[in-house]
Amino acid sequence: MTLKMKQAGFALAMTGALSSVAFAANAEEEVQKGGTAVVHMISEQRILNPGLRASTGVYNITGKIMEPLIDKSYDGYEPVLATEWSGSEDGLTVTMKLREGVSWHDGEPFTCDDVAFSAIELWKKLLNYSSALQANLESVDCPDPHTAVFNYSKPMPIELFVAAMPDLGHPVPKHLYEGTDILKNEYNTAPVGTGPFKFVEYQRGQYVLAEKNEDYWREGYPYLDRIVWRFIKDKSAAAAALEAGEVHESGFIGVSMADVSRFSEDDRFSVGTMGYENNVAHSTVEFNHRNPIMADLKVRQAMYHGLDIDYAIKTIMHGFAKPGRGPVPSAGGMNYTDDVPTYDYDPELAKTLLDEAGYPVKDDGYRFHLRHRPAPWGEYTQLWAEYYAQAMKEIGIDVEILTNDAPGFLNGVYRDNDFDTANGWHQFRSDPAVSTMVWLRSGQPEGTPWTNQFGWKSEEIDAMIDAAASELDVEKRAAMYHEIQARAMAELPVFFAIEHPFISVTSKKLHNHHNTPRWNSSSWYDLWIEH
Repeated sequence: MTLKMKQAGFALAMTGALSSVAFAANAEEEVQKGGTAVVHMISEQRILNPGLRASTGVYNITGKIMEPLIDKSYDGYEPVLATEWSGSEDGLTVTMKLREGVSWHDGEPFTCDDVAFSAIELWKKLLNYSSALQANLESVDCPDPHTAVFNYSKPMPIELFVAAMPDLGHPVPKHLYEGTDILKNEYNTAPVGTGPFKFVEYQRGQYVLAEKNEDYWREGYPYLDRIVWRFIKDKSAAAAALEAGEVHESGFIGVSMADVSRFSEDDRFSVGTMGYENNVAHSTVEFNHRNPIMADLKVRQAMYHGLDIDYAIKTIMHGFAKPGRGPVPSAGGMNYTDDVPTYDYDPELAKTLLDEAGYPVKDDGYRFHLRHRPAPWGEYTQLWAEYYAQAMKEIGIDVEILTNDAPGFLNGVYRDNDFDTANGWHQFRSDPAVSTMVWLRSGQPEGTPWTNQFGWKSEEIDAMIDAAASELDVEKRAAMYHEIQARAMAELPVFFAIEHPFISVTSKKLHNHHNTPRWNSSSWYDLWIEH
């Protein structure tokens, strides 16, 4: 099958999925205020600070509590805590007007001081997807309480800055963080924000509860009284809770694909991929390059040839995916290219390459043994791990799967480097510099999740990434990303093996759902429930 045919099939599948999603209430329906929305979460990350950890699992909860400066809608980028923004002609400054009359949930006013502190002390130093993006940020000036001027040593394209804000532009309250150990601050798990809902309680392993912010700056909102996020690891139990009406929404393929298919035939639910356009992800294979076997390019090439990606797409993702082509997915627009090296499924070639690399089959029937950590983010990550292990066995590589919870995975891979290979899904967020370049750029803060913690470094690619992030000409910038994408596919520091959307199951008792391309990450200020 040609790449074009695969893309066409993917597009058709996406179209069918999108069409199945119920959108907002029609104009004739009267909003019902009050009530509680209950949301299924398959795992918990403990940290609930989006200014510290860019993660869907964090946004799912604290997107309703802590707001970004700018958000993204189907109509484009929209003001939230920032009302206006502009970049200088030379790209060295970005000026933002901040919303007046906004208070933190503890009653303190939101001002430029909060933005300046957050940008320098969190986004630049600690936020996983932002440290490289903000590497050239020198300072943030506050000429008045509601004006923030970002000063850069190298040009910051305004398009890139704005694209970053929905995910990487969440201010924290300076008065609660200044003078503390930010990584250990108590408000990382009990967030204080400006959003439509106020944090109330976090029962580890059970639920997070947030209640209506009566002083929210959007007059007349939110509609709901409260939101409860329930942690249910067992997919069957989550599906049963949906059917019983105990849970109203499960996102990011939180139930089995079989249940997804079943719910799509149930008139009580909306099922589909709408609302995830800003969350296209890759299923990956990550390597600990500190292991000399994993550091051998010929070995990684062999392993890629040992993976039948089309089979995995068909069996694991039920066709809702297509082969990855490096760190930029096809959703990347002009920054994407399919003119890159590829690795067809060819187990015999894989065996030959492993022989040439000096890893013949030994007496135990294997060439070498690997310890593999799969992310606990859902059924398909586990299935992908199991398929990966089976595929490697066919070319003579023994893979031991290490089962872990979310903290165990994050610590084992990114902090302790206690793995040979790992897999998970990792999102593309609007622009390569906002998201996937952190998988290639060295020098990320040590131990930071979802960044290059793999012991791999290319000074040449580092320089290319930095140059692209500062290029003001959009066509030149796109060409740079095409080259980076091609180099990543040639050098294979990480396999961006499969590109896929997400799917949610939502009770039709919820209204105004999936009405933004970041719905699960958005504030839900206009969500309401029949009761």
